[in-house]
Amino acid sequence: MSNPDKFVVLYTAETDTTGGREGASRSSDGHLEVKLSRPGSHGNGTNPEQLFAAGWSACFISAMGVVANKMKVKLPADAAVDAEIDLCNSGDVYFLRARLSVSLPGLEREVAQAIVDVTHRDTCAYSNATRGNIDVTVNVV
Repeated sequence: MSNPDKFVVLYTAETDTTGGREGASRSSDGHLEVKLSRPGSHGNGTNPEQLFAAGWSACFISAMGVVANKMKVKLPADAAVDAEIDLCNSGDVYFLRARLSVSLPGLEREVAQAIVDVTHRDTCAYSNATRGNIDVTVNVV
């Protein structure tokens, strides 16, 4: 953040969740309504780790668009991010690990890597939020 004392709130997401990992979550605008299930269970809902992976990968693609635009590079229409979020446990402590595999077809590897590096270091809100908190690996594939 260039100046943490001066910022503009662009959007606030509001959800109401009941029942924890076996409950449901709904957004205040009604656009999201999802049943929740424990990871690896046979329940009929998604889990927080899947939602986190989807949110992070979507944010990362959008952030790459911002970075590519600043670099005067056209981001490929089929740019993709495969996100893997591990829910880990050590004794009574739970934590996350993440791997992002980024595909930028048609771009030279050096250009793709530069876009990914700047995106992860400076631009993606999820990358900034998790920095120093979880082990993250980002690869250009």
